[in-house]
Amino acid sequence: MKYLIVGLGNPGPEYADTRHNIGFQVLEVLATAGGVAFSPARYGDRADLRHKGRHFILVKPTTFMNLSGKAVRYWMDQESIPAERVLVITDDLALPFGAIRIKPSGGAGGHNGLTSIIELLGSEAFPRLRFGIGSDFARGRQSEYVLGGWNETERKTLSERTELASKAVLQFGLLGIERTMNGFNKR
Repeated sequence: MKYLIVGLGNPGPEYADTRHNIGFQVLEVLATAGGVAFSPARYGDRADLRHKGRHFILVKPTTFMNLSGKAVRYWMDQESIPAERVLVITDDLALPFGAIRIKPSGGAGGHNGLTSIIELLGSEAFPRLRFGIGSDFARGRQSEYVLGGWNETERKTLSERTELASKAVLQFGLLGIERTMNGFNKR
């Protein structure tokens, strides 16, 4: 059984350790724990992780956030993976730092990466894992905040929270969306 796991972010070293790239960071934790590495591929960097009989195709789009839908659509078509076996990992300003919320579908909530995916799939019906980045920014400073680095307080628990999110990804493939929601949405 194949699953497409897409971590949203922006390519390039200037974005590497920013809040907006939490999707990339979660996938890197997953790949490291699974002993796999990313290689350049079409519309993104790809790693193939096998875990308990499941095949997880991990993709970090290189299309930049606002065009994430191109990578998602391409890999869904290329690997013949239906929307219910896709999981998109994204940052979320509406959640406190480190909170994880898994949903089977939903709107974009003002997130440009999700907007692109919804437009290219023609549907909001794909699972997503939202990772809270908080909203501690002054009015009009949202862009600077999401493209900014983690503060010292956040750094202290970031690895613990990204590890939890990576475990949620594996559980999604093993047990399905409902049980993953029940197991991780309050942690």
